[in-house]
Amino acid sequence: MLSYQHGFHAGNRADVLKHAVLDLILKDAAKGPRPVFYVETHSGRGRYDLTGAQAKKKDEAAAGVRALLSGTVPPGMADWLSLVKQRGIMDYPGSPALALARLPASARCVFFERHPAEFRALTDAIGSDPRALIREADGYAGALKLAPRGGEQLVVLSDPSYETRRDIEALALWTPKALKRWPTGMVVLWLPLYRDGREAEFGELLASLGANLIAGARWPVKGTEASSLEGSAMVGFRVPKPVCDAAHTLAADLEAWWAKAS
Repeated sequence: MLSYQHGFHAGNRADVLKHAVLDLILKDAAKGPRPVFYVETHSGRGRYDLTGAQAKKKDEAAAGVRALLSGTVPPGMADWLSLVKQRGIMDYPGSPALALARLPASARCVFFERHPAEFRALTDAIGSDPRALIREADGYAGALKLAPRGGEQLVVLSDPSYETRRDIEALALWTPKALKRWPTGMVVLWLPLYRDGREAEFGELLASLGANLIAGARWPVKGTEASSLEGSAMVGFRVPKPVCDAAHTLAADLEAWWAKAS
């Protein structure tokens, strides 16, 4: 949706799992024998100031990345958190910045973002990188027009806002098309987990489509709000088994860390 701006949620607990698992995927792809073609359907602004007005409005990063930076971290997250520390919380890497930090010079990257302000910020953040092509367009339609060149390893991340049930429906329609369009490509989706279980039917669909990575973690939630976000998951297709194993361990360790920290 064009009203959504990720800066209000950057660095929160859902971001932590998403970026830590994505980091595992990117590092593995980067060391492979094939050049990487990386695509994002919903890119946001690329990097975030966690001391800025948007991030401070609800201060969601306090229980997310900032808590991890100030405590003993699960071992599987050490590399990602090291990168975050190097950049600092005024330059927190969103997924586009993370991809460019992890992928080699041979990689090609296409980032879609429809929100005009987010698109401009994304262009300012990473537009000077020669590997990056940034498009102000619908990521679902735009991505399906793309194809890897001969020999390239395709990695696609889709991370919509999920502001309404229509967002889940749109992704449910897009995912089978994406898997058919790229029969050997790696497709990765971020999935929020709600107390009312609104995502359960979509999760079942993804499992039926052959997802081989389902790495989720939940955190303790106070109150009785049925629609409360209480966790997140990364769901992937054609992800290498060692990466899946590492992601599952990371998610379990992170869930235990949150339980202990609450």
